[in-house]
Amino acid sequence: MKMPPTSSTPELSLGPGFALDRRVCVIANRWGTRRMVGLFFSTISRLGDGVFWYTLMAVLALLGGRHGIAAAAHMATTGLAALLLYRLLKRWTRRPRPYRACPGVIAHVPPLDEFSFPSGHTLQAVSFTVVALAWYPPLAPLLLGFTALVAASRVILGLHYPSDVLAAIAIGGGLGTVSLWLLPPLA
Repeated sequence: MKMPPTSSTPELSLGPGFALDRRVCVIANRWGTRRMVGLFFSTISRLGDGVFWYTLMAVLALLGGRHGIAAAAHMATTGLAALLLYRLLKRWTRRPRPYRACPGVIAHVPPLDEFSFPSGHTLQAVSFTVVALAWYPPLAPLLLGFTALVAASRVILGLHYPSDVLAAIAIGGGLGTVSLWLLPPLA
């Protein structure tokens, strides 16, 4: 579903760094207008809504014994903290999504909420990946690849600026690391 930009949101004037952020957003979003590209990244984004992560947690819990249950519980706890953190940040920053504030950007899928900063999909993906890899390092190729695609999907689909995604990577990485410091994986 393509959503047109609305004129009721004022333009942001945040300097040259924001201009680069907007240019990259427009270029990535145009790439998403290609049918197969849009479909692929829409699917990745939908899986990143939680389906992929909940399935991974269930598989770890079912097949991994006590170790898998502990890993899945650690991921779930970190995911809850990530959810609360990014909702708080979105309410505080209230940054309009690119398709609302950036001419030339369209939303290729409907957003889950109103604001852009930070990318909740990316924050969750990074924090889940940090925790899961501490418990199961062999999952690195799968999880790092999927997390990178989730992050890219948010900009390509017109829902986030690159800076939203980069900030979410830093926040998610920090959150995952702190959770490992507080609850180290079992040997």
